[in-house]
Amino acid sequence: MSALKDRLRDDLNIALKARDALRTSVIRMVLAAITNAEVAGKEARELTDDDVLTVLSSEAKKRRESATAFDEGHRPELADKERAEAAILAEYLPEPLGDEEIAALVAGAIEQTGAAGEGMRAMGKVMGAVTAQTKGRADGGAVAAEVRRQLGA
Repeated sequence: MSALKDRLRDDLNIALKARDALRTSVIRMVLAAITNAEVAGKEARELTDDDVLTVLSSEAKKRRESATAFDEGHRPELADKERAEAAILAEYLPEPLGDEEIAALVAGAIEQTGAAGEGMRAMGKVMGAVTAQTKGRADGGAVAAEVRRQLGA
């Protein structure tokens, strides 16, 4: 069983005892998303910590996008709620990478894959190498922008 999933379950019990409605709601939502991921597909399977991180990242991204949409729709109270949920989810995610760290990883991946002279045709190859290293720690859009910049697009 995933240690991260166990931590979520323990934190749910703590939040329930503390009567922390927001934290309880967020953790229940994440556990439901994890369960859905476990039963998706042809066979049910137990998720690894990496799989759980993927689910957490996805849920955090949904909250950030929702907060932006609510801000644009002039609904600050709902945007604040989404940001509070994203902050709770961030506690379970690894420390995000900075721009300099992403740039260094992209440069290393370009060198490793030999994509330096290929231009944008090598973007998929470089993204594949970088995505494995940044899983759960960097936004895919930011990584893709850096890859484009370094490949000269």
